[in-house]
Amino acid sequence: MKEKMNVLFLISDAHRADHLSCYGNPILKTPNLDALAKDGVRFTNCYCTNPICMPNRATMITGVYPNVHGVRSNGINLPENIPTITQTLHKRGWHTGAIGKLHHQFWLGPFKHKYKSSESLVSWAVNKGGNDPVRENFPLPYYGYDEVEVVSGNGTICAGHYTEWLEERAPERAEEVKKWVQNYDYLFSLFCNELPEELYNTTYVRERTISFLERHAKGEYGNKPFYLHCSFPDPHYPLFPPKRFQDMYKPDEIELPSSFSDIKNVYKHEYLGQHLKNPPFKRAFLRESTEEEVRKIIALTYAAIAYVDYSIGQILASLEKLGLADNTIVIYTSDHGDLMGDHGLLFKGPCPYDGVFRLPQIWKVPGITKTGVSDALVSSIDYPKTILNLLNIPERHHPPDMQGYDITPILKDLNQKVRDCCLIENDEEVGTLNARLRILITEDYKLTIYEGLSDFGDIFDRKNDPDELNNLWYDTDFKDKRFELVNKLLQENIKAQTKYPKRIAGS
Repeated sequence: MKEKMNVLFLISDAHRADHLSCYGNPILKTPNLDALAKDGVRFTNCYCTNPICMPNRATMITGVYPNVHGVRSNGINLPENIPTITQTLHKRGWHTGAIGKLHHQFWLGPFKHKYKSSESLVSWAVNKGGNDPVRENFPLPYYGYDEVEVVSGNGTICAGHYTEWLEERAPERAEEVKKWVQNYDYLFSLFCNELPEELYNTTYVRERTISFLERHAKGEYGNKPFYLHCSFPDPHYPLFPPKRFQDMYKPDEIELPSSFSDIKNVYKHEYLGQHLKNPPFKRAFLRESTEEEVRKIIALTYAAIAYVDYSIGQILASLEKLGLADNTIVIYTSDHGDLMGDHGLLFKGPCPYDGVFRLPQIWKVPGITKTGVSDALVSSIDYPKTILNLLNIPERHHPPDMQGYDITPILKDLNQKVRDCCLIENDEEVGTLNARLRILITEDYKLTIYEGLSDFGDIFDRKNDPDELNNLWYDTDFKDKRFELVNKLLQENIKAQTKYPKRIAGS
């Protein structure tokens, strides 16, 4: 196409790949994302670069690994001097917007008051004045976004520009939500308070996204194409999606994961066992769960996803109605997954299991994508380079030293492959938890190595052991393959390391 294409980037929070009906889930109904997948390319082997919100979201805007952009763990602001693809798009003539969750700066209280965040939950909720970069002090452009309507938080524990929207629509409920934000034990609670559907964060993201599209269709951005980051805070806990969607999924109808009873073996795991016996950070990571709790959280997660799917359907219908669909690239993905009862565990964090790593990813590119399913390995770090190349932006204008692959060949031909493995960095530094893992995904195997354990790792046969129950590390017949995988991980990890700061002199 000669005309510059628009981009609608749809992303949710903590959405596992198998929590979509088009990915084989027998209970959850997601007709709108299924329809998008039917019209585009659905990837079955997409992996995050880090299974935590802030690091992987930073990677998807910078195109570099967490060790390079510096956001190795939650609670580290993305440095404002790191080049982003949105800055590139802004400079090349796109109008860039973001609606919903960004999480490029911290939400919860800093260790020292000198640290500021434009996405701080409490700063937005209590309407602090002074130098806090919130409300009227919100900085624009923000990481290359010309306009931003941000949501911080999840479930009904949210703030940001969403707070101002609530204040206009329902002042009394807005004050109630502000109190929830201030008093809620956000890190350690799975469930939250009820809020009417018309005031829920997913409703906000849907309405504001459609409003953006309508403004563009009216010509309010001139002749500029748009790049819109549309981000839903759901289905990340704490959860309490609208009641009509909760009614669709009953806990007693939920099947437990096939690996749920493996918890007894996890206690014997050389790395995970110690964390289960002494849960880090008040049980906010990797804790054992019960059948009742797992069924309840999966049912609520399904309800939240169903509402996100409904809202995406409304957005895509508006895109069509406004005459924008034929010239707009649409992508759907998430930032990470969640254990959801796999191996008897809840949450995410440092572990070797696929539930936290594998993502849904769907692409529809007018004039490029056919329709079908690709089993090729892809990574969330591949998104930035791919989108810039699809938009025909010369490489000299890309952010420097991007580390992902361009997956356009796969979008054009489902038989193509662009990588033979994916590397995942997982650093966690919170409370007493100080963990560093490296994970290698190949077509056949997954290897996990743990800092501090010199002669132990996890190796799973991805094709013959999908529940990841049989660790091949100590298998005597697997010795040569183990060496091969460890060496491959070492090489990939070296290749991914930062090359900053750059050398500035001969000696």
